Amino acid sequence: MTHLAQLERDALCDTFVAMGPNAPTLCSPWTTADLAAHLVVRERRPDLAPGIWLPPLASRLESGMEEYAAKPWPELVELVRSGPPKWSPAQFAGVDDAFNFIEYFIHHEDVLRGDETVGPQRELSPRESRALWKMLSRMAKVFFRRSPVGVVLRTPEGQSLEARSATELGTVVLEGTPAELMLAAYGRHRVADLEVTGGESAVDALWAAPLGLT
Repeated sequence: MTHLAQLERDALCDTFVAMGPNAPTLCSPWTTADLAAHLVVRERRPDLAPGIWLPPLASRLESGMEEYAAKPWPELVELVRSGPPKWSPAQFAGVDDAFNFIEYFIHHEDVLRGDETVGPQRELSPRESRALWKMLSRMAKVFFRRSPVGVVLRTPEGQSLEARSATELGTVVLEGTPAELMLAAYGRHRVADLEVTGGESAVDALWAAPLGLT
């Protein structure tokens, strides 16, 4: 059975092919070519990748990404699709899933909803949905650690978890599928199909907070 990260990598590459290199993404001003270049650098260029997190190295990273983004589109997409190089620990399925499944899921949605369309643009398998909920169960407190309000995540099936303890500003309840909740956890709430319950000021405070891993 193909592991989840490779399934999502392949699905994203199929979408890249369908969309072309100049389509908008939620990572504006990046186009699909820019996003593909980011993914190649992240997996294949450890000499450039630190620029993603370290501002002093950002200019070198930007130059490297521009070189990849300028490659012929089929070549660039194939670099993404081929996955981690042989020397990478992510050659092992378990490592690839742990480090790359969510990365590719989020960026796939960045492309599918790049025109700011709200709600699902594809149907996920039960296996993928379970994996997303499992990741939320493990990481929700990290994703929402900077929320100034309490946060509870719920699915339509009745699953629930506390992502952030209640504060003096109150608690916001987010209900949606694991995919839509994951998008909210990564700061993509504007395109997520969610039922949001909470005071207006609490909801505004939540969406103004920097969510996700960064």
